[in-house]
Amino acid sequence: MPPRFAEPDAATLTLHVIEADGLSGWLEGQGAPTRAWVEASGFKAGLGQALMLPGEGGKPSGALAGYGTAAARARVRFPLAGAIPSLAPGSYRLAGLPEGAAPTEALGWLLSSYRFDRYRANGPQEQHLVAPEGVDAARLEVLTASECLTRDLVNTTAADMGPEALEQAVRALASEFDATIEVTKGAALESGFPMIHAVGRAAEQAPRLIDLRWGNEGPRLTLVGKGVCFDTGGLNLKPGSSMGLMKKDMGGAANTIGLARAIMALGLKVRLRLLIPAVENSVAGNSFRPGDILTSRKGLTVEINNTDAEGRLVLADALALGDEEAPDLMISMATLTGAARVAVGPDLAPFYTDAEDFNAALTAASGPQADPVWRMPFHEPYEAMIEPGIADLDNAPSGGFGGSITAALFLRRFTGQAARYAHFDIYSWQPTAAPGRAKGGLMQGPRAILAALPEVLDL
Repeated sequence: MPPRFAEPDAATLTLHVIEADGLSGWLEGQGAPTRAWVEASGFKAGLGQALMLPGEGGKPSGALAGYGTAAARARVRFPLAGAIPSLAPGSYRLAGLPEGAAPTEALGWLLSSYRFDRYRANGPQEQHLVAPEGVDAARLEVLTASECLTRDLVNTTAADMGPEALEQAVRALASEFDATIEVTKGAALESGFPMIHAVGRAAEQAPRLIDLRWGNEGPRLTLVGKGVCFDTGGLNLKPGSSMGLMKKDMGGAANTIGLARAIMALGLKVRLRLLIPAVENSVAGNSFRPGDILTSRKGLTVEINNTDAEGRLVLADALALGDEEAPDLMISMATLTGAARVAVGPDLAPFYTDAEDFNAALTAASGPQADPVWRMPFHEPYEAMIEPGIADLDNAPSGGFGGSITAALFLRRFTGQAARYAHFDIYSWQPTAAPGRAKGGLMQGPRAILAALPEVLDL
């Protein structure tokens, strides 16, 4: 079950959240025993510190959580969550949070409860939070459940999360929210989506295009997620050091599935479409080859200069399909390039768009949603880099410069009818554990997107 807020009861403890420069003032209002206890414990209200306060009969009467300085909090996505492991089991209500901080800290508390226990038993978090006054508890629980789904999908090994399992995950979502689903594979995929078929045809599990629809009123919103369930690199085989995390190469699909779930659970008045090209990029006698020229669904020809640049190929066919309906907003998400990680690191979600209203709304929502994004340029002079001469497009321009930008420019060639298009080149992985963010699969961008949708689509 996804983490939820606790119901208050007689055993609920007050957790006093105290900034470093506010500790002396708080102590002045306490009795001598409490002051002596805090001073003897060495509690300085540093970020991540926690201290249980003694009560009658050896039971705690409350607790303190250090909130540090503004400079320290600026370096942490969910500052309060760092104190949770040091608290005794039980339920807590917050007191003393700065104005406006409750939604972010409550979300961070819920997300800190995430456990991936498919392969190993992990005990549940025993510190529970009563929803702070004034927060939209139901919305925060939806966001948490959607992110937990995304994390589970990314964390699951490719042996258990191939194209068939990814399809089943979307089918479960369709069943939960009364959506429709259509899956294209076999001869129909080869003729209608030739690049998806070419990338996935060497794998044991057949490639497929998953197409979910939900909602019958409002603007059209189309989400396209890269579903490469494992990426060997194909005949341009990756070295072992680069292949170790390739179970997460379907992180774009996982993020769009999580975003779609949140949209449906919140009942947004949109006509939602979710497109996921699900493949494995494997090595066999029928693998697609360097030098091959593929004809895409849109009719554009693509020269294959590197079979390890396969994500843009499967996305291109799916984008071409989505674009045919001229949606009001189309968003692609993919763990597409290492160049994006070199540019902005693992913590930021870089995105590309020509839609200024979407950029403004997304950027404004990013901070309050604790979901950092960063706009990157569709740099027009680089268009020439993706035009090889022998075909319309090159899937892997030589030289390596601007790799994330050239990939985004490649994808944009398969749009044009959509009123707005945005592409997210995400990492979808937390390299080391941080407050509210366990090591492993991560949602990047959907919370900011979700908050931006009402303004952009006039919902």
